[in-house]
Amino acid sequence: MLDNLKIFVRESWLLVTAALLCGLLLAATNAALGPRIEMNKTLKLTNLAADLLPEAKSFAPLSEPIEVKGLDGKPETAVIFKAIDGDKLVGWAFKVTGSGFADKIDLVVGADASFSKLTGYDVVASSETPGFGDQIKDSYYRSQFAGAPAGKFSLVGTGAASPTNIDSTIVAISGATISSTAVVQAMNHYLPQLKEQLQQKGLIAHGSNP
Repeated sequence: MLDNLKIFVRESWLLVTAALLCGLLLAATNAALGPRIEMNKTLKLTNLAADLLPEAKSFAPLSEPIEVKGLDGKPETAVIFKAIDGDKLVGWAFKVTGSGFADKIDLVVGADASFSKLTGYDVVASSETPGFGDQIKDSYYRSQFAGAPAGKFSLVGTGAASPTNIDSTIVAISGATISSTAVVQAMNHYLPQLKEQLQQKGLIAHGSNP
C-alpha cells in the first residue's frame, strides 16, 4: 500500500511538472509570436482594403481607439483605418464580424471619406461551406454593397429584387441564406456604431448620413 502511494506521488509530480513546463513553453511561444501574428492579420486586412479603396496610398490606425459592442454585446475595440493619399483622407477601412453557418465570418469593409457610401467588402476569414456559404466571396454577392449607402440593409430572397441595383436591399445567395444573413447582420450591427463614434470624435460630419 505504501509502495503504491509512493509511486502515485512520484508519477503525479512528474505529470504536474510536465504540464507546468508545457504551459510555460506555450506562453513563451505566444509572447514571441503574438505580435507577428497580429501584424500579419493587419497586413492581410489592409492588403484587401487596398482593392476596395484603390485611391489610398496607405492605411493609418486612428490615434484614439473606438469602442463598439460586438455581436455578443461585449465591448470590443474596433479595427478601423484611415485610407490616405498623402494628406488627403480618401476613405475608411474597417473590420466587421458576422456569425456564419460554420463559424464567425471576418470581413473588411471600405467606405468613402464621408462614411456615406460603401466601396465594398472582402472576406478576411471564413469557414463557410464550399459552393454554398463561401459564395459571399463571389462578386455576385459582394458587388451589391459597392456604392450602397452606409446605413441599414435589408435582405430579400432571390427574385425579390435585382442584385444589380445598388441600394440598401440585398439579394440573398440561393441556398446560403444563413451566410447571406451573417454579412447583412454584421453590416447593420457595426456600421451605425462606427459612424456614430466617428461623428462624435469629429472625424466625419454629422450631416454625412445617407
